[in-house]
Amino acid sequence: MATNRTFTMIKPDAVEAGNIGAITKMIQEAGFRIVAMKMTKLSQETAGQFYEVHSERPFYNDLCTYMSSGAIVPMILEKDNAVEDFRTLIGATNPADAAEGTIRNLFATSIEANAVHGSDSDENATIEGSFFFSETERY
Repeated sequence: MATNRTFTMIKPDAVEAGNIGAITKMIQEAGFRIVAMKMTKLSQETAGQFYEVHSERPFYNDLCTYMSSGAIVPMILEKDNAVEDFRTLIGATNPADAAEGTIRNLFATSIEANAVHGSDSDENATIEGSFFFSETERY
């Protein structure tokens, strides 16, 4: 059964470019409610823990280095059909393939620097949200 929450984070490239406000505005205008949000910076070790699922992939070390290179903004979002609707809002991983008007089409500069992370399943949304936020930090 689909849940009504998903997880996202604005990645270092989009934070550095000053796109936090524009991205959160798009999220809210798409009908999502932000139930938890903060700005933080991952260490290489913490990035490695978050992306542990990719530890055997050739891009893992570069991903951890990139994700620990600057501030990020993790968020838990709420809306009916949250995971699927958010994946549509952010667009394809490769911004060259992202539909016009999606977050990645507007703000990403490469496959790696693709502006935002979005959970790919209800299960991962719960796991990823819990990585950054305790139950008492969610509204």
